[in-house]
Amino acid sequence: MIGLLQAASAPAVIAAVYIFIRDKYEKEPYTMLFLGLLYGVYSTFVIWAVGMAFERAFPHVETPFVNAFFSSAGIEEGVKFLFLYFLVFRNPNFNEPFDGIVYGVFIALGFAWLENIIYVFHKELGGYETALARAIFSVPGHGLFGLEMGYYLALAKYYKKRIYLLKTFAVPYLLHGIYNYILFLNRKLLWIPFLGFVLFLWILGFKRIKILLEQSPFKKE
Repeated sequence: MIGLLQAASAPAVIAAVYIFIRDKYEKEPYTMLFLGLLYGVYSTFVIWAVGMAFERAFPHVETPFVNAFFSSAGIEEGVKFLFLYFLVFRNPNFNEPFDGIVYGVFIALGFAWLENIIYVFHKELGGYETALARAIFSVPGHGLFGLEMGYYLALAKYYKKRIYLLKTFAVPYLLHGIYNYILFLNRKLLWIPFLGFVLFLWILGFKRIKILLEQSPFKKE
């Protein structure tokens, strides 16, 4: 029981610590980081409620496309976008561009942590194999989608262009939708392009981190 909980929690903890370390010029208050994680956890329940309401309001045939882009990515990224925006966009602690990534990732990891526990403890689908697979793909995936969301929120705040605020939702939504769509098709031949897509997300994420760190007003020349 404790071992499964540790296995389910470790990926989110490691990712959160990594982002905290990369925020090297002006650390965020622990209370704000905790709120980010808490908002992410709470978003899980909101996403579930919205998903149930969506199912009742729009009865539909479940297909990989609908499940990937609407039932999953659309609702999840939409709710997380709202939580991220209202938590930090006008908050005085959002005082350098990289903070967008910090809070975007922390909210995403709060959601991913609780979701991971649910999957890992599932009577039929759970277990250590599930924990390992999700530690490699699912939890980092949510973190990377959150990173993209935070990146564009930072651009929206500091460059004051509405297109960036639109991209704050649209980019992680599309990336998440593509990610899930490939998985939901469940075809062996798609594993190679899927791994290539995951590698692309990691490279893009590291690039975003570097760009915003370079723009920190607290960076000493």
